[in-house]
Amino acid sequence: MSTTRRWFALFLIGCVYVMDGYDINAMAMAVPRLEGALGLAPAAFGVVFSALLIGMGIGAGVFAPLGDRYGRRPLIVIGVLAVALSTLATATASGVTEFLMWRLVTGAGLGTALANCTAMSAELAPPKLKATLMSVTSAGIPLGLFMAGWFAPAVVDFGGWQGLFVVPGLFAVVLAILLGVVLPAERPVQAPGAPKVPQLELLRAPAAFPFAIFAGALALNAMNLYMLNSWAPTVLPQAGFTLDQAARIAGTAQLVGLALAVALSVLIDRWRPGAAMILTFAGIAGCFVAIGLLPPDPDAWTGLLLVGVGLCSAAGLALMALAPYLFPDRLLSSAVGTGVLIGRVGAIGGPLVGQAMLSAHVAPNTFFAAAAVPALISLAFCLGLPTALRRRAQEQPA
Repeated sequence: MSTTRRWFALFLIGCVYVMDGYDINAMAMAVPRLEGALGLAPAAFGVVFSALLIGMGIGAGVFAPLGDRYGRRPLIVIGVLAVALSTLATATASGVTEFLMWRLVTGAGLGTALANCTAMSAELAPPKLKATLMSVTSAGIPLGLFMAGWFAPAVVDFGGWQGLFVVPGLFAVVLAILLGVVLPAERPVQAPGAPKVPQLELLRAPAAFPFAIFAGALALNAMNLYMLNSWAPTVLPQAGFTLDQAARIAGTAQLVGLALAVALSVLIDRWRPGAAMILTFAGIAGCFVAIGLLPPDPDAWTGLLLVGVGLCSAAGLALMALAPYLFPDRLLSSAVGTGVLIGRVGAIGGPLVGQAMLSAHVAPNTFFAAAAVPALISLAFCLGLPTALRRRAQEQPA
């Protein structure tokens, strides 16, 4: 595979992440416009938003691991085509049930494609840039979120609310064709005696130990991140922040997280992956313990929240970038896909934990201090990373 084709393939993989980010925001942009166009109340769409997450979990945990048996290219192309067709079909929906059905299919397609894109980007990247390039391609998600918000008014003026789905649907069709032409064809190599269901190999040695660390830290971090992202804008005004300040902190923390993810990935590639993750979770815990001990202060809390939430966001991307160092190529799609599925469980639980604390009327200091607990447990998981990485290095020549 030529160098030019390799980099173009990585660019196309990045476009899949852009598609994911745009898709997440497209439905949110469409809902306020559907009440006037179709008479559908926005409050009825909560289940539709959940359908996308459920579909992504199904795609990542059930279908994505098939890439380890049949090759990543067909799973990526099929996943992107499923997104294309279901997104175009969403533009024809006229009721909540139809929106729910098509969003479920869209999520399944995204989950299938993204897990295999993660594995494929690790295989295409130069050995010393695996984690870094995986984080850079994943940066397409916030770019897609930005594009959806920025271009939505122009798209709606041109094609109505349907345009929010027709435009990305057509983009996905073209992207699927290009991916089918440019991505390399693989011949997956199965280990002797490997189970027919790829996920089962993650439950036995030597993969079980690193997968327990990977999935445990991923789920706990997702729980923390979704709890903070869901409730911080509600909790901060109770500590004296204005609604505008709370919103700006929430938005800025995502940009900080993206920058920290790239920096953390460079450390994983160039330094010690295990130590980098241990320090990351120690930093998260330290920030939220400090908030718990300090009286509400806009300057101090803002800095600690930007670093704490930013590190939490970065940790999720970095754990994915760490996967090629923990698992052989023949298990990457299974490990990433199943890890994403387990991470979704944590993501669903995070807002519920936050809701329970708000129902108990805990003080803002206590709410944020509680975020140190999942970080410390994740740190405990990551203490096993040096051992897992050494074992993987010893197995690599074989």
